[in-house]
Amino acid sequence: MKRAAIYVRVWTPEQHVETQLYDLRQLAAQRGFEVVAEFTDNGVSGTKARRHGLDSLMADARKRKFSVVLVAAFDRVARSTKHFLTVMDELDSLGIEFISRRENIDTSGPMGRFFIVLVGALAEAERSMLVERIRAGMRRRKLEGYRLGRQPLDVDHEALVADRLSGMSLTACSKKYLCSRATVIRLCRAAQRRESELSIGAPVIAEQTTAVACVA
Repeated sequence: MKRAAIYVRVWTPEQHVETQLYDLRQLAAQRGFEVVAEFTDNGVSGTKARRHGLDSLMADARKRKFSVVLVAAFDRVARSTKHFLTVMDELDSLGIEFISRRENIDTSGPMGRFFIVLVGALAEAERSMLVERIRAGMRRRKLEGYRLGRQPLDVDHEALVADRLSGMSLTACSKKYLCSRATVIRLCRAAQRRESELSIGAPVIAEQTTAVACVA
């Protein structure tokens, strides 16, 4: 029985690693593989070459702890063709098969290698087109006069800082002003920093002294 490792990656909060894990466990059972390890990267973009889960997978692959890697799709491994092929080349040099459930492709034959190159290139092209569409949309919104980026918080900064410094708890303060705890901390630190800078930059008034003439 072949020993298999499962690798899953999700990026958005709407995605769940459990969904991919369930499908890949079923695939392993259908093919008669023994799953010996599962590696996950949660909330990590595929554009990042260094990821904890993927790095751990490759480290165990070098130790020959398994002979098959199962993934839900090619783009779970990488969005960059260069990075994708680097991973594939290393797995191939270690004699480890790579199987993708969505594309129904494995690397045990020459056709599998061909499809790896082809689909990897398509995944990178898809991402490049998505990035260009986003940039085009941002340019259009800017030309139309819309503000880009996060909108400023409609919060009374002075009142918030005063409540917090008077002893109101962090949680109570964030609930009162409908903002996050991190925002409360940030605003209070900014106010304290401004106060510190003003006190340091204030001119020092020399104490007036009266000269007393000494009469011999």
